[in-house]
Amino acid sequence: MIELRIHGRGGQGAVVASKTLAQAAFQAGRYVQSYPDYGVERRGAPVVAFARIAEPGDDLFVRQDIREPHHLLILDSTLLDSANPLAGLRNGGWVVVNTSDPPDSLGIVPRFRVATVDASEIARRHQLGTAAQPVVNTAILGAFVRATSIVSLDDLLTAIDHEVPVKVEENRMAATEAFEQTQLEVTV
Repeated sequence: MIELRIHGRGGQGAVVASKTLAQAAFQAGRYVQSYPDYGVERRGAPVVAFARIAEPGDDLFVRQDIREPHHLLILDSTLLDSANPLAGLRNGGWVVVNTSDPPDSLGIVPRFRVATVDASEIARRHQLGTAAQPVVNTAILGAFVRATSIVSLDDLLTAIDHEVPVKVEENRMAATEAFEQTQLEVTV
């Protein structure tokens, strides 16, 4: 079973990202589970979403937060300094971060494999969200797919068709652009 945590701020699309990733894995024939964890204040406040992906026949009856994820998606790089999202990440896990900075500048290499993409700029270019608060979920998923190959880009694009409620074509383009622009640092 592969366990993931998605850390972001309310309004960035963490919850839809977990649902979309789960849909992509489901289409690929896997068992899935996704769910959010957020408080009353959602817009701009820290949000965590979770996803589990299992092969058919694997036990997927766990119903608790993911404390030791295999991979992390960080929708807002400022959370690296304030929310300790790396807590519990398994050695060798991927950390996919929304930033224009290169992976080796984040100070988390070589403990983890790091991928970066400027998902905010990609989302702005495709008019996803506002200029001040872009919705980066599909762009960060494109980067995650590039880094991990857990699901294919085609499965992700089909999942976007099913799970993303608005601007479907723009979200598909954002995911594809992010897939192509992801910077990878593999040093583990």
